[in-house]
Amino acid sequence: MYPTLSEFLKEFGIYIKLPIQSFGLILALSFFAAAWCLYLELKRRSDDGILKPIPKQEEVNKPITQQDIIVSALLGGIMGYKFVYLFLNYSAFSDDPQAFLLSFEGNVVGGIIGAGIFAYFKYREGQQLKGKKYEIKTVMVYPQQLVPNFITIAAVAGLLGAKVFHNLENLDDFVRNPIDALLSFSGLTFYGGLIVAAFFMIRYAKKNGISALHISDASAPALMLAYGIGRLGCQISGDGDWGIDNLAPKPSWLSWAPDWFWAYKYPHNVNEVGVLIQGCEGKYCYELPNPVFPTPIYETLAALLLFGILWSIRKKIKTPGLLFSIYLIFNGMERFFIEKIRVNTVYHIGSFEITQAEIISTVLFLVGSFGVIYFSLKNKNAKV
Repeated sequence: MYPTLSEFLKEFGIYIKLPIQSFGLILALSFFAAAWCLYLELKRRSDDGILKPIPKQEEVNKPITQQDIIVSALLGGIMGYKFVYLFLNYSAFSDDPQAFLLSFEGNVVGGIIGAGIFAYFKYREGQQLKGKKYEIKTVMVYPQQLVPNFITIAAVAGLLGAKVFHNLENLDDFVRNPIDALLSFSGLTFYGGLIVAAFFMIRYAKKNGISALHISDASAPALMLAYGIGRLGCQISGDGDWGIDNLAPKPSWLSWAPDWFWAYKYPHNVNEVGVLIQGCEGKYCYELPNPVFPTPIYETLAALLLFGILWSIRKKIKTPGLLFSIYLIFNGMERFFIEKIRVNTVYHIGSFEITQAEIISTVLFLVGSFGVIYFSLKNKNAKV
């Protein structure tokens, strides 16, 4: 396991203390991959005339106000306050970046310098605009140009939704330490992120002339690709999204695969759970007492395969809503079956046991199945 980039570099004899967690790095890569995929699909639909550009008002040579200078000074003050302190205390920062950044500790002199620099540059920007005519122009904005905004909305809303759903699923941990549960970068539920991000993305799309069905269809392959890459981060960091104990010997039909593909103890996992590894010193010195199913790698392979299918059929499907319905079916099936060998919080309804993910994945499968039937029939009736 490589909880941080530093741990990975150690494998090559490179000892650099870097405050970059492997899960966060791969999560960022998953957003970049989704952005690339969404851009290509929106551009294709725009080139084919399916989606149209919309006129938007753009301000040119807008004067800089005193409020703008104050806001810039505050931003610069915060950055200087934290980053100068970070530079002077790099070792403490690299040991625990999250606690360091979320603390109120900082360098006052750095904050004053940062505020002054930012305020000065904003003031200079205002001086350069003097004498230039302020006007409002109408420009045509194409759907693919909105991808940075879509990804930002998905990232912020998705992370918030994933955090909220995780805490709902683990209320005992939340009640025990609510501050840590809310601010910690660990503990994310994918479906919570998907639901909340989808809601805000659809709202933004409709404000920019893109229907909910079209943005959903265009996002389907991107969502599946991002999920697959994100799960790879879970596997590499060992963030707890692993399977149940697997003490069975590796079957002969899987002889081609390495042993860790069948059962793995997640040594040096980022959560630091399990038993102490003999001879290991410092952080990340634990591994699970029993090997478990490495479900994140299974989900990565499944998601990449399903992404390939969605990407290959996207041009053939002309009915709005149909591609996203197929995505919901794929997503629901994949997650429902992986839950059978995955560690998760279980709800007890009488003698019946079920997880939050099983409930949501079943709903998504049913909604997707209904969508396939509904949109197919709607398209068929429209041709008659």
